[in-house]
Amino acid sequence: MEFEKLQSIIAEVLNVDAEEITMETTFVDDLGADSLDIFQIIMGIEEEFDVEIPNEAAEHIVTVGDAVEQIKSALK
Repeated sequence: MEFEKLQSIIAEVLNVDAEEITMETTFVDDLGADSLDIFQIIMGIEEEFDVEIPNEAAEHIVTVGDAVEQIKSALK
């Protein structure tokens, strides 16, 4: 469930096809995201899931899977 919602957020922010996004997809190398894009995605995650992702944790998000793990740990 988290992955599908995250796919939607990423697709909207980066204007990419959600079907191209996998757990192994990297934000910078595969999707061409810059720091502002990543910030917008994190803001979207926080809004969608009603969680807060600390800056230290956000700095370690490299792949979509990393973001899913952050969401899961924030929801606990």
